[in-house]
Amino acid sequence: KLMELDWEVLMHPSYSPDLAASDYHLFRSLQNSLDGKTLADKRAAENHLKKFFADKPQKFYTDGIMKLPEKWQKVIDNNGQYILD
Repeated sequence: KLMELDWEVLMHPSYSPDLAASDYHLFRSLQNSLDGKTLADKRAAENHLKKFFADKPQKFYTDGIMKLPEKWQKVIDNNGQYILD
């Protein structure tokens, strides 16, 4: 149907949480912020998350979004296989 509408259909691998390029930028940074930390309770976790997001400049999110096409293409070029960075 999309081709009948003259839309470009882009190839993409099936969704996999460990390959989601949209998650990679944010969650890798969050993981790094948690490295070596022990959060004693739910409140400590909430406080850490609030600070993490509040401290990120707008450019952090913009850069992550702008890298998506490149990350997506890497997954396509790698036939959907896991990519180690």
